[in-house]
Amino acid sequence: MRNRFKLLAALSPMLAAAGIAGATLFAPAAPAHSQSLGDIMGSAKKVAQAASVSDEQIVAYFGQMSDEMDRQNPIAPAKNPYAVRLAKLTRGLDSYDGLKLDIQAYLVDEVNAFAMGDGTVRVYSGLMDKMTDDEVRCVIGHEIGHVKLEHGQKRLKRALQQDAALSVASTASGGVRRLANSELGGLVQNVMYAQHSQAAEMASDDYALSFMGAKGYSREACATAMDKLAALGGGGGIALLQTHPNPATRAKRMRKQIQ
Repeated sequence: MRNRFKLLAALSPMLAAAGIAGATLFAPAAPAHSQSLGDIMGSAKKVAQAASVSDEQIVAYFGQMSDEMDRQNPIAPAKNPYAVRLAKLTRGLDSYDGLKLDIQAYLVDEVNAFAMGDGTVRVYSGLMDKMTDDEVRCVIGHEIGHVKLEHGQKRLKRALQQDAALSVASTASGGVRRLANSELGGLVQNVMYAQHSQAAEMASDDYALSFMGAKGYSREACATAMDKLAALGGGGGIALLQTHPNPATRAKRMRKQIQ
């Protein structure tokens, strides 16, 4: 019995951080002391599994999250003007820096864009309405930078470690595990919409400038894209500004690097 209490004390810091996005480790009505040692050991095992998740598994999880985002947002059909424009301005971008890309437009009137670790890139029609082709390219380069610099991957691993209750629905072919559908919404919220660090954003800005130069696009477009975001910020409510540093400061920094 004494050993059991010692084990409970050792595991309690891990269990305190178990819930994210409404997920709970235990039923709300059940007092903590009623949980079996087997339940606690099972949760500890999940924490250890999250810490050792493979790169292949991370890509598979991002694939599920991409599917969930596509389910929630309308993708522009091939003949839609947004899809036609995006296909034209990303011609030759089937892959970049070893990452196979799937670039499509969402018909959502929001100034936003994202990239996932599986190569999914989505650009919102609201952003395309505000920006030139090269400015859109810079945004895409910035988002690819987050993937290649593993910012999202690290955040996903942290989320998996913090949520010891994260459910696994099944194991697909090749032993790649899948997240339960009930967990996807919370995980997307915690991984995609949380704010990156200042250092991560600056590193992705630098990546975008290198991307633009390597592809022969206008690097100045990165700075003008930030100018536009800064102008839009006066009204508030711009999703991209809620999770990114001050765009005016970023534009100034970019111009110094371009000179």
